Amino acid sequence: MAHEQASLLLSRQLKELNKSSVDGFSAGLIDDDDLFKWETVIYGPPETLYEGGMFKAHLIFPKEYPHRPPKMRFVSDMWHPNIDQEGNVCISILHEPGDDKYGYEKAAERWLPVHTVETICISVISMLADPNDESPANVDAAKMWRENFEEFKKRVTKTVRKSVEEL
Repeated sequence: MAHEQASLLLSRQLKELNKSSVDGFSAGLIDDDDLFKWETVIYGPPETLYEGGMFKAHLIFPKEYPHRPPKMRFVSDMWHPNIDQEGNVCISILHEPGDDKYGYEKAAERWLPVHTVETICISVISMLADPNDESPANVDAAKMWRENFEEFKKRVTKTVRKSVEEL
């Protein structure tokens, strides 16, 4: 039953995204036969270090969607405090629902069943524009962001250039 509900919701979201484009990203299925594996391209937000980049990422949905969040991983190289070395995105709305055992996040900031592919991608775009260096997934990127911003900018510029070359 949960699997069928997830399939219906994901199918509906795919149709809506195909019907009307949304600024900042595009999304579709990796394989037309699997609604649970999506590929997105996040466009670097204007007036940020990531502007001009086109970053490919995968969203893998659990069978319990929308009650549990998907995992998001950038396939394109990324240098960002909230994206780990393997490309995994670390933002509150992709964390399991409920209270944070460390007390850092409020339950309302974490995954809620109302989130969609669109709200996830918009949150990631926002994260690119405004990193949270207090809770980094990539400690080296966060440290560089704080202590050597010029070097951080150079590293991101290379990442942006590479993202365009890979597409």
